[in-house]
Amino acid sequence: MKRLRLFLSSMAGRLFVILLVGMMVAAIGATLLAESRRQQEFERQNLARIADRLQGFVNLLDANPELRSRLLAVGGPNVREVKGDFRVGDVDTALMEVLAARGGALAGAQVRASSFRACMPPLPEFLPPPERGPRSTQRRERERDPAFTPPRCRLVELKLTDGTPLRLALEYPAVARRSASAFDPWFLSLLVLAIGLLAYVVARIASSPLQRLANHATELGHDLQREPLPVSGPLEVQRAAEAFNAMQKRLQRHLGERTQMLAAITHDLQTPSTRLRLRLENVQDEQLRERLIGDLAAMQALIREGLELARSAESAEQRAALDLDSLLESVVEDAAESGHDALLQQGCGAVLMLRPLAMRRLFSNLVDNAVKYGHAAHVSARREGDAVEVRVRDNGPGLAEEELEAVFTPFLRLETSRSRETGGAGLGLTIARALAEKDGASLTLRNHPEGGLEAVVRWEAPQWATAHTGTA
Repeated sequence: MKRLRLFLSSMAGRLFVILLVGMMVAAIGATLLAESRRQQEFERQNLARIADRLQGFVNLLDANPELRSRLLAVGGPNVREVKGDFRVGDVDTALMEVLAARGGALAGAQVRASSFRACMPPLPEFLPPPERGPRSTQRRERERDPAFTPPRCRLVELKLTDGTPLRLALEYPAVARRSASAFDPWFLSLLVLAIGLLAYVVARIASSPLQRLANHATELGHDLQREPLPVSGPLEVQRAAEAFNAMQKRLQRHLGERTQMLAAITHDLQTPSTRLRLRLENVQDEQLRERLIGDLAAMQALIREGLELARSAESAEQRAALDLDSLLESVVEDAAESGHDALLQQGCGAVLMLRPLAMRRLFSNLVDNAVKYGHAAHVSARREGDAVEVRVRDNGPGLAEEELEAVFTPFLRLETSRSRETGGAGLGLTIARALAEKDGASLTLRNHPEGGLEAVVRWEAPQWATAHTGTA
């Protein structure tokens, strides 16, 4: 049900519903219209056959005055002379129009509905014996069946060419109707299936360019240097792709200009900062000298980290097959050799397509933060279905819930929430998140239930370098 709601909330789902309902209404409407036209044509042809019978009998009477009495006594097919009075109803205008078009004696005929007794022969020998048994029951059921039109009787009054008036009973025979064919269950099922399949295919084709554009925009957020979006498809899609590629080029140019500017500033500051360091060595007051040198070191660290943040977003390092466990083990060993409490508790055996140098900087930043502010770094990696997750936990006091996201803000340091050490410029986690997102991962912080802060790097759909099965 959740997947159905997700599909219906997408553009493909909405197009599917619109096309399905629209084509169903159009198809059923066209079918009903065609059925109505077919029924009208059937009625027209039926009236023409009845008029032919009446015209043939009247012409025979008109052409043979000497045989007229005998012919009237015998009657014609579904036609006989009426003697006596019978109840009459509405005028049958449809048949009158057909007879008027024939001309002759039929042009002025008056046709009215009458009781069926007017069409029955008056003499007993002409009446069939009463039907009994299954056949009579079937006949009565057939006459009550809505798929059949029961026989009807019409009273026709006209004058022959010699002025002789005639009153004739004209019988409409029972006919089968097929008006229910448009609502045949098999026909409707096949119609719905065909329209549904066509609507789904059309919706997918119509929404695929937009989906491709959305995917490219998402990937662009992770890698600004990726290949441009292919310009193909309908004219509107091509124009959107061209505009998107132009935006990507502008972003690349702006980011490159920013990085070059920071690199130039850093380079130009190296010489004066070195001279300033040499001059500070000549300060006689030892305490003042140490404070000034510390401030200078902090300024140089701030410049280096700012440049590292810019480079982390612009890096053009190529992806390669990377054993995640080996990388984590190497980072943990470096921290342990420096005298810190660092331990790799669990590996996952994943080999992913990642940027090796960027991933080393990412996990080095997280481990350094853990040992610096939480006095320990316990690293573990695991698979959860197709996802891969790396956790770096420390033994510190953790953070307030409202600070878990705020610490990713550039140049923001929460000194009172960790320790009294104030090293760093507040860019470590910002750089780490930028590196993670560039490789398709997310970086979040959370307080561990057993204490300490835990950094979680998670790939929901990583790019695997080798086939994988199962869950570690």
